[in-house]
Amino acid sequence: MKRSTLLILSITGVYSAILHTAAWSVNNFLMTGPKAYLTFSSSVAAGAHSGMEECKFQFGWERWNCPESALQLSTHNRLRSATRETSFVHAISSAGVMYTLTRNCSLGDFESCGCDDSRNGRVGGRGWVWGGCSDNVEFGEKVSKLFVDALETGHDTRALINLHNNEVGRLVMKDTMKRACKCHGVSGSCSIQTCWLQLAEFREIGNYLKIKYDQAHKLEMDKRRMRAGNSADSRGATAETFHHIHATELVFLEDSPDYCTRNASLGHHGTEGRECLQTGKNLSQWEKRSCRRLCTECGLRVEERRTEVVASCNCKFHWCCTVRCEQCRTLVAKHFCTRRDSAAPNHIRQRNRGHRR
Repeated sequence: MKRSTLLILSITGVYSAILHTAAWSVNNFLMTGPKAYLTFSSSVAAGAHSGMEECKFQFGWERWNCPESALQLSTHNRLRSATRETSFVHAISSAGVMYTLTRNCSLGDFESCGCDDSRNGRVGGRGWVWGGCSDNVEFGEKVSKLFVDALETGHDTRALINLHNNEVGRLVMKDTMKRACKCHGVSGSCSIQTCWLQLAEFREIGNYLKIKYDQAHKLEMDKRRMRAGNSADSRGATAETFHHIHATELVFLEDSPDYCTRNASLGHHGTEGRECLQTGKNLSQWEKRSCRRLCTECGLRVEERRTEVVASCNCKFHWCCTVRCEQCRTLVAKHFCTRRDSAAPNHIRQRNRGHRR
């Protein structure tokens, strides 16, 4: 297994940084697709990585901050988790894989596909027609399903939830596509426009999925029927529940654990030692409250540390053609969550259980 995986990775040229940050899960992504699709494995690995980078950005100042272990999507003899956070990980990684495959296809990186011109020449609306080079999302969707959805081989409730959240990521990516147009006409009159569809910035997809995360729906399952395992009765209970869930709604099954405290077995690092924000330009209200959320409400105190930062300054342009800068040293105040002298009161611990990020 390991030799085969390394051979595949060396052939496809996946960057070592990607493999170092999420080796287990990326390898599983690459090994799920049929051999005919190994040519796409580099894009799959890069897409999974970009999905997790976006996850880290979206949760950078929250208690759960998308640790590296979060990308281990396959259950594969590990604790099967179906929390609100897991739902986001499935959606953003699925979207990341589809996004990269779609983009690379449209850029001509694969011999087997290119732009989507299936609608070219049709009237799209008043004053414009379909044309140009639309991003081939159908291709990206097809291949991403082969890799990402293949990680779920079970038929129980958690597997179906994961597959549903995978699909949410793909649907959101399609829903956020933009129409771009080019004007045609005498003297720039723009009497007619040729338009095509292109991918939105991946940050926009991440922002959209973060809203979906905040609005995620907890499934209330019939525990008696669920205990039947993979039986028809259990699948029936799941099917009835999903009947009322919208296709683009993230779903989860279990309440989130207490992310304030470290839990090595679940891969949660806790908030002790985390940096938070108290001062700075253009901070959002959410960022300004990060010290309270990460430190104070988790029974920790905020500690200020002054760090020396070296940066270029007093840069001048010299003819011709160089820019020369000085190296300036400044002291910057940073804030971190540290343990109090005494243990946190019980009421603080109780208050932070449940869905708190």
